[in-house]
Amino acid sequence: MSEIPSLPQRAFVVNAKRRDELASAFQSGAESYDKIRPSYPEDALDFALQDQPTNAVDIGCGSGIFTEQLVARGLDVSAVDPSADMLTVLNKRLPNVLTMCASGEATGLGENSVDLVTYAQAWHWVDHPKASAEAARLLHDRGWLTLLWNQLDVSIPWVHRLARIMHAGDVHRPELEPPLGREFAKPEHGIWHWSMPLDFDEIIELTKSRSYYRKSTPTIQAKVEANLAWYWGEHLGYDLQEKVQVPYLTHAWRSRRRTRR
Repeated sequence: MSEIPSLPQRAFVVNAKRRDELASAFQSGAESYDKIRPSYPEDALDFALQDQPTNAVDIGCGSGIFTEQLVARGLDVSAVDPSADMLTVLNKRLPNVLTMCASGEATGLGENSVDLVTYAQAWHWVDHPKASAEAARLLHDRGWLTLLWNQLDVSIPWVHRLARIMHAGDVHRPELEPPLGREFAKPEHGIWHWSMPLDFDEIIELTKSRSYYRKSTPTIQAKVEANLAWYWGEHLGYDLQEKVQVPYLTHAWRSRRRTRR
């Protein structure tokens, strides 16, 4: 296969109106989202927890995929998300976790109260200066802000084309540093490669979990599905019931909160 095109040099840059429009796609459909979206590698969790925090706020927690992993490691976790539907799924999974239906820019939680603030698959949905200020407000001095993403490994040509057909929002260079406010030091970066076994129906469900598909018209949705059927079955030659190891990567940044003056 041919080499992938040059990946964009910029990410995380979406104007506020477009960001809010796309983010609104997650106000419903939480159960289907939860069934198809993957958890995070244990090595990425180690990276987030290497300073041995005891409590955390998971912002943009969605249905609680990463929240559950934090709780399993023994942390006292509060979970914040603007979607009540997502929090309903989280509450079924983790009934003892405190939840707040709020934005990352204004969580409503106490100041100077936690060791760790996490954003898993969510930093691109917030106003970065405001969300940085809110994370800094929540953190103890020298606490950590950690940002994580799972994304299709678009450094591999066939996966890059799959991501483009799916209209995945993560077709960019994974090493691009996310914007942080002045409250935080320069972030450290980690990256981990893995794969997820998916058949064609699961590829469709993964596509349906993305904001582009959710905000599109039925005509565009049908076109996306038809293009995926051609690419998966005819171009790549996979049987539609066949489980294929689809390459993924997880990338993360962690940054220490600067000491309050």
